Amino acid sequence: MIGESDVVVIGCGPAGISAATTSAALGLRVLLLDEQAAPGGQIYRGITSVPAALAEKLGPDYRHGRTLSDALATSSVRVLHGAPVWDVDADLNVAYLHDGAARQVRTGHLIVATGAIERATPVPGWTLPGVMYAGAAQLLLKTAASIPAGRVALAGNGPLLLLVANQLREAGADVTALVETTRLSDLIGAAPHLPRALGAVEYLAKGLAMMRALRGSRTRWVRGAEAMRVIGDERVRALQARVAGKTITIEADTVLLHFGVIPNTQLTRLMRLEHRWNEAQQAWQPQCDAWGRTSHPRVTVAGDGAGIGGARVAESGGVIAALDAARALGKLTEAELEQRAAPPRAEIRRHLRIRPLLDAAYAPPPWITNPPDETIVCRCEEVTAGEIRSMTRIGCRGPNQTKFFSRCGMGPCQGRVCGPTVAAILARENRLSPEEVGYYRIRPPLKPLPLAALAALADTSATPEPTDTA
Repeated sequence: MIGESDVVVIGCGPAGISAATTSAALGLRVLLLDEQAAPGGQIYRGITSVPAALAEKLGPDYRHGRTLSDALATSSVRVLHGAPVWDVDADLNVAYLHDGAARQVRTGHLIVATGAIERATPVPGWTLPGVMYAGAAQLLLKTAASIPAGRVALAGNGPLLLLVANQLREAGADVTALVETTRLSDLIGAAPHLPRALGAVEYLAKGLAMMRALRGSRTRWVRGAEAMRVIGDERVRALQARVAGKTITIEADTVLLHFGVIPNTQLTRLMRLEHRWNEAQQAWQPQCDAWGRTSHPRVTVAGDGAGIGGARVAESGGVIAALDAARALGKLTEAELEQRAAPPRAEIRRHLRIRPLLDAAYAPPPWITNPPDETIVCRCEEVTAGEIRSMTRIGCRGPNQTKFFSRCGMGPCQGRVCGPTVAAILARENRLSPEEVGYYRIRPPLKPLPLAALAALADTSATPEPTDTA
């Protein structure tokens, strides 16, 4: 037996929550599936359990997530946490794992709200113990009030790097250095976008406030860094970079890397939806229209999974996706759809005014996707950049071929981490565009799945019972 739902939403971040609650308010039966143990997604992780004192340190933007989780808790949405989705077929039968059992639900409309992932940062030494993504350190702070021990160095670029540096300092971490790749020329190149960004002046004000806080601290702030590498044997000892033609070495016990975020396209790739290369954000994203509609007539994508815009854009995008689902299922007329969508559309336009400035000022440096030969790119199978380059000399033209040559991209993450870097190396070596090189062909199961759960699928696929979202 397969359960049924009018709308299935995958992901419980700002886009997923707003899509689910809006759909339910319009009279639709909604099932929300999320891999995590509680609502919030990455940006609002731990929002229902974070201590008040820590929430205060994390700031008002983070605390806004509580309004979303509270709305979800009082809605009619059926929520299953700890329920990773591992397959979706063309008929929108959604397969997921819950309580050790593989289950399925059939839906009339699917809203994908799987958000973003941090861009891979394959610098030499990035696999050493003591190296993490900055976003991972932030999640530990939100969920466990945990901060890295010893001296902490942050390296990369983007607003999140500044935010995490200040949040860790406020929480008591010894943030000794922030090493940015952003150069003066990057800021000058982004200047033409400043007039438009003034329409979202609150973002500029937040950025300036974070910069002032960092300057007023004991943290060393380095800009224009190149050729980063992490130094160490059994674990991290230092971060090294070249700045203005000179090599600098910063001793550290923990190195946090961050070069922006990219859409998480694993599920949309699994479903064979059409994708396009976003040159400004240097990332793949599903081909969507203004409603989030994809190449599948009953699938929409909302939030950062459709293109990076931030939490408030994702929240409004979830509302729009839900409204369009209600139209497709006969709950709204075209006129009602347009009328109800006007306010969230206006919100999206306002919040996106800052995006061209950020994309230009914090573009990932080209050397991030062109690591030295000895650098491990595929962590699952321990394939180096040099091995990938050698494949091109014997005819490899795309990521899927690397699997035959080396098992690159065949580990548990299915290329989620290494995929963008592998494609970039192949494109550069073969003098091709990202579109010509393409991406890994993602196959089910999307996430590791116990064989026993799969074998018992037919007996455990009943409609799930409602669960408490608190």
